[in-house]
Amino acid sequence: MSLTEIAFYFLSFLAIFSALAVILSKNPVYSVLYLIVTFFSIAGHYFLMNAQFLAAVHIIVYAGAIMVLFLYVIMMLNLNEEQEEKTKNWVKIAAVVSACSIMLIMVSLISKSTYNMGKAPMAGDAGLVQNLGKVLYKDYLLPFELASVLFLAAMVGAVYLSKKETSKS
Repeated sequence: MSLTEIAFYFLSFLAIFSALAVILSKNPVYSVLYLIVTFFSIAGHYFLMNAQFLAAVHIIVYAGAIMVLFLYVIMMLNLNEEQEEKTKNWVKIAAVVSACSIMLIMVSLISKSTYNMGKAPMAGDAGLVQNLGKVLYKDYLLPFELASVLFLAAMVGAVYLSKKETSKS
């Protein structure tokens, strides 16, 4: 067994364990911290796939920015157990049934997949920023620019919606 396989299995175990801890943790702050561990283990998978830029962006955006916002909102809301409503049993049963059905679909799709992870051809510099920039600005320039216009429109819309109305008297 190579060092890459050992790292893959360790990161996979860590990702699954911390993702389960996110779901099963009673304290929302601990759930956010476990989710950060999950994001770091996924970033480790990106490093194993030679996608260094994607791993760095994943850590900066998800583990850095978004999770800090989640943690801030959770601490600001001050979620207590006394304020939580008890979930009805039929809702819990429906959640378990839907989760099991999604899991069965995922397992069947993965088992019928013809993609072989070990035999995937990959150049030594496949995930580097230089190659990503060449592909992004050569082959996908129009979708990239359309996405930037969409983000600009969303930002203007968010500022407009968050602006307080002033009454003119």
